[in-house]
Amino acid sequence: MNNNNNNKPTVSGTTVTRDLRQLDIETENIYESLVVISKRANQIGANLKEELHGKLAEFASSNDNLEEVFENREQIEISKHYERMPKASLIAIDEFIHGKVYHRNPSKEQK
Repeated sequence: MNNNNNNKPTVSGTTVTRDLRQLDIETENIYESLVVISKRANQIGANLKEELHGKLAEFASSNDNLEEVFENREQIEISKHYERMPKASLIAIDEFIHGKVYHRNPSKEQK
């Protein structure tokens, strides 16, 4: 997820009290909604982890001697940026509530 896009609503970095009735509007089942949100949160988390590891890999050294390990200010700033970002579950809930998550239930489609 790229936070540079200004047309996306900002996601709170802290826990927010939610009205459960908002979560089951689309699926008519709170548990199904939670499964969708959970799967999306896992996708977001994996993408963020991959993105972070890619950025930090640029700083990797082939020599890991203690003498050569030093604090890189840019590396620290990248890590702090990712620590300040909202958790994947909060992003997934926001996306679900705003209708930005595609999902389907094959068992419902067969009826």
